[in-house]
Amino acid sequence: MQRTTIERLATDPVGRYVAGDGFAHFCAYAQFWGVVFWGRPSVDTARLLGRSLVLELDAPAVPHVSIIDASRLEGADTTAFEALQWYMRTYAEALARQVEKLALVRPSGLEGAIVAGVYDVLPRPYPVEVFDNAKDALRWLGVAESFAPQLAELYARVSSTPPMVSAVRALLDARLDGLALSNAASTLGLSDRSLQRKLSEAGTSFQEETAKARIRAAKRLLLDSDAALTNIALEVGCASLQHFSALFRSEETQPALANASTAECPAPHPSPAPHPRHPTRGYFGSLVWDEARTWRKAAR
Repeated sequence: MQRTTIERLATDPVGRYVAGDGFAHFCAYAQFWGVVFWGRPSVDTARLLGRSLVLELDAPAVPHVSIIDASRLEGADTTAFEALQWYMRTYAEALARQVEKLALVRPSGLEGAIVAGVYDVLPRPYPVEVFDNAKDALRWLGVAESFAPQLAELYARVSSTPPMVSAVRALLDARLDGLALSNAASTLGLSDRSLQRKLSEAGTSFQEETAKARIRAAKRLLLDSDAALTNIALEVGCASLQHFSALFRSEETQPALANASTAECPAPHPSPAPHPRHPTRGYFGSLVWDEARTWRKAAR
């Protein structure tokens, strides 16, 4: 598919896509449209996407099936969901006429539950099904499963992320509870050494991507929930709040991890003396609590 402008997509959509910060909207062929999301879309993203989404509702567009691949979402501005709700209600009649059915590929974890929940409360002028992976979604739509890699390639092209890095990140985001290098390599049809080499060529490593995946998950939980930090630490695969503190502070203060031991959540060390302001949390617990609370407040 070729990147184009909204004006060109409006007159000659087949085989083209438009993209913005956090999304790519495409028409693979006349009967198949879709959107790939990643990151944390804002209301500005929703507004820009809305300008191209309406192109599905009138000629030259014909009745078609659609896929929304939200598997790489890290959250969203609440106003972006409000914009989606407005779009669905405003164009309900045209959507019923033009969209035969829609498959939603949700992200893993809490984000997946939120995204699926949003669609549960939205108007449904056409059949909607939620899936954990693109292949099952495409099969339900009657689209060749072989199109799934093209969704990943589209994301990689627009976001400037190498396909192998994108694939590893998808695996890690889905399994933060202990995905080993050998498991990831086997899933991707590679040897351990080949996967390490490909990641190195892309300027990263499996350990670094593991650390970043844990931080992404932690930030999502900090933003989208009021969960206790100890629970967040365990949720993202760290053995304790102290380990989470080391990981969070390292990623937030350095462009990359200094070594793999941090990424793997290091083995426990003897607990330091209690912090005078928070005697029940300990020194490290107090540091990460203060930093994470400050980060959560600023990000919100």
